Amino acid sequence: MLKIKKNIVLLIALFFFQFALSQEIKISKKQIEKDLIASGDAFYDLKCEKSLKIAQNALQQAHQINDNVLMSKAYNVIGLNFEEYIDSKKAIDYYKKALNHANLAKNDSLKDWIYNNLGNVYSYRRIDYKKGIEYYKKGLFYSNKLKDSTEITYTQLNIAIAYFDIQDYENGKKYLDLGKHFVINNGELEAKMSYTSLMGSYFSHFNQNEKAEIYYNQAINLGKDIKSDLLNSNLSEIYLDYSNHLRKNKEYEKAVVYLTLYKDLKSKLYNEELLKKAKIAGSQIELEELEREINKIEGEKHQQSKDLKESKLIVLLFVIILFILLLLMYSLYKNNFLREQSNKELKQANVELKIAKEKAEEASQLKTQFVSTISHELRTPLYGVVGITNIILDEHKELANSPHLNSLKFSARYLLSLVNDLLQINKIEENKITLENMIFNVTDEVITIVDSLEFIAIKNNNKLYTEIDSNIPEFLIGDKLRLSQVFMNLVSNALKFTKDGSVTVAAKLDRVEGSKHYLYFEVKDTGVGIAKEDQGKIFEKFVQIERKEGDYQGTGLGLSIVQKLTELFGSKIHLESEEGKGTTFSFTIGFEADESKKSQIINNIEVDLSLNQLHRILVVEDNKINQIVTKKILENNNFKCTILEDGYAAINLLDTEVFDVILMDINMPIINGFDTTRLIRKKGYTIPVIALTAFDKQEIMEQALSCGMNDIIIKPFEQAKLFQVINNLINKKNVD
Repeated sequence: MLKIKKNIVLLIALFFFQFALSQEIKISKKQIEKDLIASGDAFYDLKCEKSLKIAQNALQQAHQINDNVLMSKAYNVIGLNFEEYIDSKKAIDYYKKALNHANLAKNDSLKDWIYNNLGNVYSYRRIDYKKGIEYYKKGLFYSNKLKDSTEITYTQLNIAIAYFDIQDYENGKKYLDLGKHFVINNGELEAKMSYTSLMGSYFSHFNQNEKAEIYYNQAINLGKDIKSDLLNSNLSEIYLDYSNHLRKNKEYEKAVVYLTLYKDLKSKLYNEELLKKAKIAGSQIELEELEREINKIEGEKHQQSKDLKESKLIVLLFVIILFILLLLMYSLYKNNFLREQSNKELKQANVELKIAKEKAEEASQLKTQFVSTISHELRTPLYGVVGITNIILDEHKELANSPHLNSLKFSARYLLSLVNDLLQINKIEENKITLENMIFNVTDEVITIVDSLEFIAIKNNNKLYTEIDSNIPEFLIGDKLRLSQVFMNLVSNALKFTKDGSVTVAAKLDRVEGSKHYLYFEVKDTGVGIAKEDQGKIFEKFVQIERKEGDYQGTGLGLSIVQKLTELFGSKIHLESEEGKGTTFSFTIGFEADESKKSQIINNIEVDLSLNQLHRILVVEDNKINQIVTKKILENNNFKCTILEDGYAAINLLDTEVFDVILMDINMPIINGFDTTRLIRKKGYTIPVIALTAFDKQEIMEQALSCGMNDIIIKPFEQAKLFQVINNLINKKNVD
């Protein structure tokens, strides 16, 4: 199989004419450049002896002026001659020397050409095809970097040749197709010969003989226009490939004709006299290289001798310094007592710090316990307050617009928000929050938040706008609850501090890295703005910059929670604000996108529970008010409800009655919900048990699952969430 040599062999003027930086050696460099072009021309005409002698002289001069670019070019030409006429393995050595100087010169064009030459010698000379292809691909990297269409195409054809030689026609055809357009429209004679010959080989391999014949004949006809001995060597290879094709198809007489043409042309181009002269010229270069290496070694020995003298001086200086150090040591010894005394004081200080640390940790633990306990104790009555309020509104429709009832409901939700903020900030500070992976739709989440805050917008006569980029994937994977919490805080904050204005919630696709899609989010308002001196404070806990009579100011924890949650997402919240003109908060978060999980979304769609089937629910709850609320919620939604005050009574009732689900309180006086569930499971009952509790979910999750509970609902809860969990568990039990 022929190889592409043209752009590698001809060191064209554009490549060589990189002028010297120093005016003093400008003329010498010009002459070396001209000599190297002449050496390349001689090689192209198969005048190896002349090419090597010119290159040898150019290399010697390049070494004298220590020019890495010129040395690289000279070694490259020498390598080409050695590969073609003398010794392929020695050619590799010269190519590697050329590559070393190209790297020192940081010249990408040289690297491109030399990597291609290394690919040729390993592939064309059948030394190591795998390594040859690796070198070709390195050359392709640099030709792509340089955006050189000609070099890109030649390298692609060379890679195709190498793959065809190892019978990997599938990969070879890929690279052949990549170069097709350029070869047909802009390719020179050598490229067209190579392309048509390769197409012939490809169709010959797959026994498509008519197509193979057409392409082989095209390649041979193109060879009639050759005016170069080196390209004639490519034509001889085409003769050989075509002869092999004919022989495979049992056209023996015709195969012999083209085999004879191959041998005649090969012997004409590479006769004994030419090879002999080439070896003699190559030997002279090798001797000169050997002499250069010997001189280098001598120079290194001279440098070592010089270094030895300097080392003796260093030893003397070291002795002097050592003496000085001994004096210093004596001085340090005198101060040793003071140092020991200082160490004792430091040890005592460390003991005190350890005690202080233990007290701080104890205080932190007590704080955590207090926050958890107070959250539970507040959520329990709040469940009753919110529930009773909803019951009154359901039973007395005429009170739907009662300002007293609405104020009661608003106050209860405000207090619940305060409890949740306190618990949330405490968890974040103790690193107890981990992000979850859920499938969600950005548009749905934003619209849900905007709809839930519409009442604040109406109150302050604001317009709420959304701008969602259509390029954002329909489904993303990430913690949608934490993201919603960030938006809820930012949007509600914007609405509270804006009157007669607008708030815009925007999401757009910022960039894509692999399967990760980075979304840029922005919440922008036209409100009162934040003073420059206050902008550094607003993310601190319990900080409220400005209060206005009648405003809902909150706890001062919202923005602190936003900042810490965005950090959990690996992002950072940015603020732009100007007094009287408005405020913009922005951040960028990366989410995975996986369309294959769309079915999971469909499977998790909430099911309407307003069915004709009547489900029996056992509620184990000791709080009288909460009993009333839970029972009312269930009975209003087609459930039959039985209430018991302690776990033992529930276990006894299960022996005589059948229930579909148990709603189990955790904190009960006689026996708690965990132990009750363990006893139920011990007796062999598989009825689904849902923890209905005011404790934080993360605090009890592990204990709840280990005792046999199926799920957890936190009070106060959304009714739809409770019904969805009940329905899923009943359906799962029925399937099982």
